[in-house]
Amino acid sequence: MTPDTRAKIWKIVKNKYFITVFIFLLIIVFLDENNLFVVRSLRHDVDELKYTVDTMQQGIYRDSIQAGRLEVDLDSIERFGRENYFMKAENEDVFVVTRE
Repeated sequence: MTPDTRAKIWKIVKNKYFITVFIFLLIIVFLDENNLFVVRSLRHDVDELKYTVDTMQQGIYRDSIQAGRLEVDLDSIERFGRENYFMKAENEDVFVVTRE
């Protein structure tokens, strides 16, 4: 760097507007309670919550289809009772197998 270039840079750095903008950016980026790191973390949390909402809506859709079937079809009611509540007919045995 030549001395002339250093003098120009130093003149810009000593400028009161430059100093004001620099301090403002420093506060916004690092020191504020809503700094860039907090905003990034909150956006990540929002993305996770949106994913959770999507999965819950898919579950609601599946459950509403199941409820519609249970209102209409007697075989569906019987199958639902057998699978979820381990109900059985009079002449059969129920074996419950669980995964570990």
